[in-house]
Amino acid sequence: MTLDAVPENTSPSPEQLDRKLAELADRSLLIVDDDERLCKRLAQAMERRGFAVEAATSVREGKEKARVRPPAFAVVDLRLDDGSGLDVVAALHEARADSRVIVLTGYGNIATAVAAVKAGATDYLPKPADADQVFAALLAEEGDLPPPPEHPMSADRVRWEHIQRVYEQCDRNVSETARRLRMHRRTLQRILAKYAPRP
Repeated sequence: MTLDAVPENTSPSPEQLDRKLAELADRSLLIVDDDERLCKRLAQAMERRGFAVEAATSVREGKEKARVRPPAFAVVDLRLDDGSGLDVVAALHEARADSRVIVLTGYGNIATAVAAVKAGATDYLPKPADADQVFAALLAEEGDLPPPPEHPMSADRVRWEHIQRVYEQCDRNVSETARRLRMHRRTLQRILAKYAPRP
């Protein structure tokens, strides 16, 4: 493939996203994150952009708000102090099937994020995600390409993520994971015992 044949990034501009939001009849947004400071900051940023925001800092509160006033949009952290954000995603999907739910996940939880998408989430973003990324993800349409990451994962980190995912899929069974990865069991144990490589 020549350089001329590389497709251009088709992500919409900030102005296009602003226009798209202005045209929506329902701009309700629920943000669920147990980091109160982060939750408040993101809520303020989304309000400035035109969303009608409600915030929750727990699974219980998120599920309750989803049931009482099902939002058109939601941003849910997958790891919450009182449980899994997957329960909030399921509650949102049950209360309003067309709700556009974006989940936030740490790099080590990519497999869980995939499970969240299967549970009804529209997409996921690795943390830390800034307000612009969240805004773009909330208003993205099928076929929209996200902008390239400023700091993509290193090759070592991608390898580590793949190993973690297979490990989770094998119900954390080291022997089965080693067999599927065609790796010596002790080598795998050493990898799993180490901290994740820097992204």
